[in-house]
Amino acid sequence: MEVWNLLMDLLPFEWAGHGFMRAALLAVLVISPLFGLLSTMVVESRMSFFSDALGHSAFTGIAIGTLLGLVEPMWCAVAFAVVFALLFTYVRRHTHMASDTIIGVFSSTAVALGIFIATLDGGSFTKFNALLIGDILSVETGKIGLLACILLLMAALWIYSFNHLMLAAVHPALADSRGIKVFWQEALFCAAVAVVVTVSMTWVGLLVINSLLVLPGAAGRNVARNLRQYHLCAILGALVCGVAGLMTSYYLGSSTGACITLYLAVYFAVTLPLQKRRS
Repeated sequence: MEVWNLLMDLLPFEWAGHGFMRAALLAVLVISPLFGLLSTMVVESRMSFFSDALGHSAFTGIAIGTLLGLVEPMWCAVAFAVVFALLFTYVRRHTHMASDTIIGVFSSTAVALGIFIATLDGGSFTKFNALLIGDILSVETGKIGLLACILLLMAALWIYSFNHLMLAAVHPALADSRGIKVFWQEALFCAAVAVVVTVSMTWVGLLVINSLLVLPGAAGRNVARNLRQYHLCAILGALVCGVAGLMTSYYLGSSTGACITLYLAVYFAVTLPLQKRRS
């Protein structure tokens, strides 16, 4: 953080003098590539609402952790979301149900369980309202380090098994015929999304976190001509929109997650005619 603070001291902007903005900007620079990278697989796997269901499961995990009196309920949420993702993958691979149906079943069950636990014995749901909107300005330095480690792990995962992940997502039968263990590839991907969604939801907000895992990949797909361009457009688009959203939220006093999402929506709208022109 000392090097980061020295870099921030060089900037001639008023906001760079605030410690919370320095931490928030660093968090955005780490979170945005994560969402951009994962969004490419989310779009290709046609699991756009999966992250929304994971957000519900993470909320349930936090409610369970709070009920148990844990000092840091986020870890309970991570564990619950990973189990949720693995169960989803198992049901998806061992039944003939459509993915959107399975996601709907898991999502509704998770949110109902979370509300039940949160309101158990007359408890109030209002203490969880902050999770719905998120507040990236409250990010802690230690959590940024955790996010950076997750980013490095995701990059290593992509380098090591991207071809298998993509083939399993696009054509599971062909992947099976080539000896790729599709279930474990899908489970690994779903678990990775679960960890990212759970760790970042308190800053991004449950109401918009799904859009951050869909819009970068959807927009990048509009303009990319190959997989390399696809990932580059998704990651760079997420980075630019993330920084722009943070700056806008600072000057207008609005939700950072919502601002980032709106910029990503504009990014998608601008690239949509290019996709039509190519088709």
